[in-house]
Amino acid sequence: MSGKHYKGPEVSCCIKYFIFGFNVIFWFLGITFLGIGLWAWNEKGVLSNISSITDLGGFDPVWLFLVVGGVMFILGFAGCIGALRENTFLLKFFSVFLGIIFFLELTAGVLAFVFKDWIKDQLYFFINNNIRAYRDDIDLQNLIDFTQEYWQCCGAFGADDWNLNIYFNCTDSNASRERCGVPFSCCTKDPAEDVINTQCGYDARQKPEVDQQIVIYTKGCVPQFEKWLQDNLTISPCQDRSFA
Repeated sequence: MSGKHYKGPEVSCCIKYFIFGFNVIFWFLGITFLGIGLWAWNEKGVLSNISSITDLGGFDPVWLFLVVGGVMFILGFAGCIGALRENTFLLKFFSVFLGIIFFLELTAGVLAFVFKDWIKDQLYFFINNNIRAYRDDIDLQNLIDFTQEYWQCCGAFGADDWNLNIYFNCTDSNASRERCGVPFSCCTKDPAEDVINTQCGYDARQKPEVDQQIVIYTKGCVPQFEKWLQDNLTISPCQDRSFA
């Protein structure tokens, strides 16, 4: 009896290498995101002057790549090495990390429902702050354009929010050709047009409101985002009955 050693249950090779392969892909995706983020900062000269991170008036989208890439890298590394070496510590770390992410997502959803008015105000402030910095950073500009095109919106609560930007405001002292206009991403799309007209928003806000609705989106991004959340997060009555 003393010469026998207890062996724990063996892990299936199929499961082991499936988890390993999945996490290798996840790991390399994390490295890719980190690489894109660092490359973008290098192109902006941030890596040679770290203090310039705080110079941007609006949100820098590169942070999304760095944070998401960092989390994916850590999770992928723990899952990959943990599965390959059958390291219980790394596998537990992997499981706990995933559990924390799920818990944070659940908590964020509950808090978003409870404090929706406060979040709406913060989102309004965030969007308007980035409208002011629209021309300051090309990555921020692309993010705003993508958001307005995806949700078919313009500004935080309407096209007039672009008065906050020095190039688009309607003041008499503004000599910009974009005066009283909006970015091209606010323009309604014509399916027949293959080439984007980047000047379609010029003088758009000088027109009567009825005419504005023909050429640009007049709904704000905050209401459109709120509607998107309701459409995607609210369980329909049919789904309720299917669970009953």
